[in-house]
Amino acid sequence: MTRRLLFGYLTVTLLVLMLLQVPLGVFYAQRERDRLTADVERDARVIATIYEDDLEAGRTLDPRPADEYQARTGARVVVVDARGMSLVDTGEAARQDFANRPEIRTALTGARASGTRHSATLHSDLLYVAVPVASSGVVHGALRVTLDAGKVNDRIHRFWLGLLGIAAVVVATMALVGWGIARSVTRPIRQLDETATRFSSGDLTVHAETFGGPPELRSLADTMSTMAVRLDALIAEQRSFVADASHQLRTPLTALRLRLENLQTHLAPEHAAELETAIDESNRLAALVGDLLQLARADQHPPAVTADLAALASERADVWSAIADPRRITLRVVGDEAPLPVRSVPGAIEQILDNVLDNAISASPDQSVVTLTLTPGARRHELTVSDQGPGLSDQDKARATRRFWRGNSTTPGTGLGLAIASALAEASGGEVRLADAPGHGLAVTLSLPATGQPPAS
Repeated sequence: MTRRLLFGYLTVTLLVLMLLQVPLGVFYAQRERDRLTADVERDARVIATIYEDDLEAGRTLDPRPADEYQARTGARVVVVDARGMSLVDTGEAARQDFANRPEIRTALTGARASGTRHSATLHSDLLYVAVPVASSGVVHGALRVTLDAGKVNDRIHRFWLGLLGIAAVVVATMALVGWGIARSVTRPIRQLDETATRFSSGDLTVHAETFGGPPELRSLADTMSTMAVRLDALIAEQRSFVADASHQLRTPLTALRLRLENLQTHLAPEHAAELETAIDESNRLAALVGDLLQLARADQHPPAVTADLAALASERADVWSAIADPRRITLRVVGDEAPLPVRSVPGAIEQILDNVLDNAISASPDQSVVTLTLTPGARRHELTVSDQGPGLSDQDKARATRRFWRGNSTTPGTGLGLAIASALAEASGGEVRLADAPGHGLAVTLSLPATGQPPAS
């Protein structure tokens, strides 16, 4: 919007300059040409009076007045008789016929003629003035003065250049002033945009800041702040409800599972199988409640801390090797052993790796390899977990981080593992990406902001 306002200011400035300077330049050019024409005409009439008596008496004309005028001004002077034959010519030899020249014919009729024409030989514009040489109303001849108009054209060009220079200075000044005005006008809108962007990213905290601008924008800012406060309260209440409900459900679900297991020992074998299915369902419900509690905690945004991504990757690989070893699945950590300090929510990396490694081991065939690849970066460090399982299609990869999504309904799980991992990564300022692993399988990449500070012990 700042650029649009500045463009509007400059457009108006240019229009005003054109409306003022173009007529001024045209008026100045016309005035200069008219003034030069008037000066030359005055000189021509003065010289004509010198030759008036000689032409009337038919005497030989003295060329010295014309030559002196040419020496002083550089103009060409031609004096012709009543038939149009030149008697004095400061540019060429005399006794040439000028009767076919329009300005000479006009002057011989007793009228004045003036104008400009372009000379191809001189490559310049020529100003000419032709006046009659007459006495007592009788025209005895005509006098024409031809002058190079280059000097007056140069003055006109310099004037136009001066106007362009003034316009450039005005436009440059207006650009600086307009930029400042546009910035001040759009500052409240930028503040609103920054606040809206912060709200859209999940940060609903309302800062106590002075908001300027017109009353309409101040009212909008107050409305947005009120909306953010109410949304934050509603979201906090929802998170608290999910966390409390999940926490309260864990105890009765655990008691129910224990009672079912105790009852299983007293039933006949034909009924024990049905009870085993009920126990499995209670276990799945308990896992779902645990994941919901974990997801509710992931939606919160505690302050980030510094953690060592490389050390945590090795630690979680050692923990999950106990699950992978019975199926002879190898967990391999690839990368430099140097620390990779990153910023993350406390405990987020451990939970993310637990969910990702659980999925990778579950999807991997026996005697395969799950690779944890560490990739350091200037701004972000990355950890990629690649398995050798069946992988996911492009559509499934796009939906895998949605809550309760499961690629196969027969696969055990709650469909919240990758959703929890994605929520924890975003809360830490990072992201989780899914891609095809080299060869076949799925590659899950955790990217977190790098920090130069050592991880907290």
